[in-house]
Amino acid sequence: MQTAEYEPLYLKGIEYFNACDFFESHEAWEEIWTEHFGPSRKFYQGLIQAAVALHHFGNGNIRGAKKLYYGSRGYLEPYRPRHMGLDVDKFLEDMTGCFAEVLASTEQFPQIEIVADAIPEIHLDPPPADTSDSNSADSSSGDS
Repeated sequence: MQTAEYEPLYLKGIEYFNACDFFESHEAWEEIWTEHFGPSRKFYQGLIQAAVALHHFGNGNIRGAKKLYYGSRGYLEPYRPRHMGLDVDKFLEDMTGCFAEVLASTEQFPQIEIVADAIPEIHLDPPPADTSDSNSADSSSGDS
């Protein structure tokens, strides 16, 4: 499988996201979004809103989390099934699972705790190019 070159801030945002540092993730992606006017602009906006939704959820701002969850979906749906190495279908499915209790709640101010094991992670396919590993061809010949 080929490796891909991705925008460094896109990768940095993913690194923060997977470390559950959603504020920093949002900051990295917003830096790209403010300068990017191509076809992926709304994709970045969707990722930003997903990160902020999770940030709000983790801080107990359930109303804000729910609003941004729906905004994120709206921006990301047109990029299904895959975009920039992200399995958008799986990501949206994982976000829906994470937000299931939030989405089901009819309370005005629900008290819902985020479940750490349900928080989505982002893994790109193809993975980012790794220039530090000169033996990558040897290690990729397995059964993937």
